[in-house]
Amino acid sequence: MQPLIYDVAVSADGFIADTNGDASRFPHPGQWVDAYLARLATYGTAIMGRATYTFGYDFGMAPGDNPYPMMETHIISDSLKLPIGSVTIHPRAEARDQIRGLKSSADKPLYLCGGGRLAGWALSHGLIDRLRLKRAPIFLGSGVPLFSGAPAPFAATLTDQIAYPEGVIYQEWAL
Repeated sequence: MQPLIYDVAVSADGFIADTNGDASRFPHPGQWVDAYLARLATYGTAIMGRATYTFGYDFGMAPGDNPYPMMETHIISDSLKLPIGSVTIHPRAEARDQIRGLKSSADKPLYLCGGGRLAGWALSHGLIDRLRLKRAPIFLGSGVPLFSGAPAPFAATLTDQIAYPEGVIYQEWAL
């Protein structure tokens, strides 16, 4: 059984993007980004929501493209329509069973790459096994929360922490 890992950048006040979904205020270059890119190579499957997937359109990704070509990609959405033969879409009603099936059949960890609503839903269904937070030295004040609609409180155990020169603090948590 492979873990589902929510690996995401988060502001110091708990938001993964501003109210418009913009994440450009997060620091970009640096050792923490190199470490994130190295972790990406360890994942075999990417799981994301519709908003996270379509965010890529602003950067030239075409509908149906796989934003992580080195991984199998699954989108959880009830409304997204993509060309046949592109990334896999699962309706939310079937997503819990689909993710459990992927966890049991995968040979590498699964990467939950967003967003906050999907992460909150996955947490409330007991699907997330680990959090990998890149805590950025910014305060957004409002925006897309790390977990939207998740039950609170929940317990986690800090298993790793690294402070990077750019001010980003990486934390890994076991749930």
